Amino acid sequence: MKMTSNKTVGRTQVSTEENGTEDSKLMKLFEEQLKDMYWAEKALTKAMPKIIKNVSSHELSDAIQDHLNETESQVGKVERVFQTFDKKAVAKKCEAMDGLIKEAEEIMRSSDKGSMRDAGIIAAVQKIEHYEIATYGTLRTFAKTLGLTEAATLLEAILQEEKDADEKLTEIAVSSINENAMSEVE
Repeated sequence: MKMTSNKTVGRTQVSTEENGTEDSKLMKLFEEQLKDMYWAEKALTKAMPKIIKNVSSHELSDAIQDHLNETESQVGKVERVFQTFDKKAVAKKCEAMDGLIKEAEEIMRSSDKGSMRDAGIIAAVQKIEHYEIATYGTLRTFAKTLGLTEAATLLEAILQEEKDADEKLTEIAVSSINENAMSEVE
């Protein structure tokens, strides 16, 4: 039978097992996933300016620039999430995000500038947004389960920004880009 006691770490109560480990397995998973997203957000701050340079539509360029500004802010929010449980913000390469960024780069390399490339960029950026939505939703749920209320609030804010960015990209695609791309000929 394992003996457990509760200890306050930062603003959270963490179960301490008999073997002396302070972090639960869920807490370790939470931290590892957060490290991935910290890396991902920082990588996106470098990738998004390249994407913006390849966009033809001013509306799409503005939307991605707005989300780049949010992404830069999200780096700080993720750092604050680490602070809520007294950990240093550390990035760990996120292989999934690295792959999604490479896919966006390939779409830009393999298509001519214009609506078709813009449609491809929207598809690539929405894949990125959907990955972020899934991960931030999971992180928020982990934070709630772990009793990390402040972290959950920060993660919810990031999650909403990602959902809003995804909706904006859909609006732009539907309002003009997809139709324009359909009428482009090879």
